[in-house]
Amino acid sequence: MTAATPATTVTEAPAPGLHQPKRALVAAGELVAVVVLAFLAVWCWNRGVLRFSYPVDDHPPLQSTRYLGNWIGGAIGLATGAGVLLLDAVRQTLLAVRTRGREQVDQPDV
Repeated sequence: MTAATPATTVTEAPAPGLHQPKRALVAAGELVAVVVLAFLAVWCWNRGVLRFSYPVDDHPPLQSTRYLGNWIGGAIGLATGAGVLLLDAVRQTLLAVRTRGREQVDQPDV
């Protein structure tokens, strides 16, 4: 036998609108993350490109470049993440700043 539990009423809070000024703080945080990710992407790229110079008698030195795929791939991934965050920061900024839309005028159905 189970005891009956009393019915409780759950009141739902109204859904927040799109225009929320606190979104500007989220956008600022994302911009900080974009700068950090861009810095890390440049650092990874520089670690992934190695340049060598081999001296040769009576000729200019031979130049060689070696690319390390793990560092280059990491740099590309970080740059992609920074780009996505930048797009979302722009979106958050627009939602924080943009005013509410105009009242919808009832159009007759045609």
